[in-house]
Amino acid sequence: MLDNVKTPSYIIDSPALIRNLEILKQVGEKSGAKILLAQKCYSIYQTYPLIGKYISGCTASGLYEARLGYEEMKKENHIFSPAYLDSEFDEIVKICDHISFNSVSQYEKFKDRAKGGSCGIRINPQFSTQEHGIYDPCSEFSRLGAVRDSFKKFPEGLEGLHFHTLCEQNSDDLAATAKAVEERFGDFLPKIKWLNMGGGHHITRPDYDIDLLIKTIRRFSDKYGVQVYLEPGEAVALNAGWLAATVLDIVHNGMDIAILDASAACHMPDVLEMPYRPEIEGAGKPHEKPHTYRLGGNTCLAGDIIGDYSFDEPLKTGDKLFFKDMAIYSMVKNNTFNGMALPDICLYDGEKVETIKSFGYEDFKCRL
Repeated sequence: MLDNVKTPSYIIDSPALIRNLEILKQVGEKSGAKILLAQKCYSIYQTYPLIGKYISGCTASGLYEARLGYEEMKKENHIFSPAYLDSEFDEIVKICDHISFNSVSQYEKFKDRAKGGSCGIRINPQFSTQEHGIYDPCSEFSRLGAVRDSFKKFPEGLEGLHFHTLCEQNSDDLAATAKAVEERFGDFLPKIKWLNMGGGHHITRPDYDIDLLIKTIRRFSDKYGVQVYLEPGEAVALNAGWLAATVLDIVHNGMDIAILDASAACHMPDVLEMPYRPEIEGAGKPHEKPHTYRLGGNTCLAGDIIGDYSFDEPLKTGDKLFFKDMAIYSMVKNNTFNGMALPDICLYDGEKVETIKSFGYEDFKCRL
């Protein structure tokens, strides 16, 4: 069935999405935590009615995401931004029930205009648990989250605290971070109503320690009487989608190189930003199988390289390849560099594929 799909296309695997959501629902039921979809990772709103059956709502990084969650999920709607715009804040208050600020000064500036919303401040426990500096909010000189020294006292009217320090990590890192939060902000915890433990929790990964996650959440909720929130993005749509691509040409320059109609730079930017090498259905590591190729996109960027892969049979023009785990951080970050067409977005229900969004020239032109 997938072999007939037009390329390039993102294909959302609905059964896999549901499997993830069932795990997250169980975590919420056993821990008492409320789980939110981080739209910065996955914002295919056509699936929001389905997602909303399993979790408590959405979280946003700005006005547009907040509007999307408000209009399409219609459940709890949270927001965090490093700094809010005066021109947008009143609209944010109308559609968001929880508003997290990045600093004490931002909270003091906007708190009187945030009447009706529950306000929190993102804190920085200054406790790093990862090596990827670009994704570490606790790195030196980080702009994200208020350090303890920035608080002269507990701010009047504050109802929540928010920390987000993880990226694709297991619950042992959350447990260690939670202890650091207690050490630096423990005297604040009895004064708040809710504690947002952020995202980066790879809850639906097979080796994830869910029992430790539940234990960590319940310890905080029982000890301090707070409502705990988690806001995973990847865990919602992990391994729940593909990017389908077609081989356009094969050239040779020291090795065989296949040029695809999908681009790392345009259609899966994290491949270059992280960087990482996405897996392909049926492919192996270089030289693991008889025929090795370097795969590249159809743009003028010399570095538009997806990676090196090996295959059981030689690739030929017209072959289709399916990149795994492409529901996350792909559609939300793609672009039209070089005038590259944006891939279609499709839903796969286990039996048939339905195209729910197609893009054309006007989508490229109207971005300029």
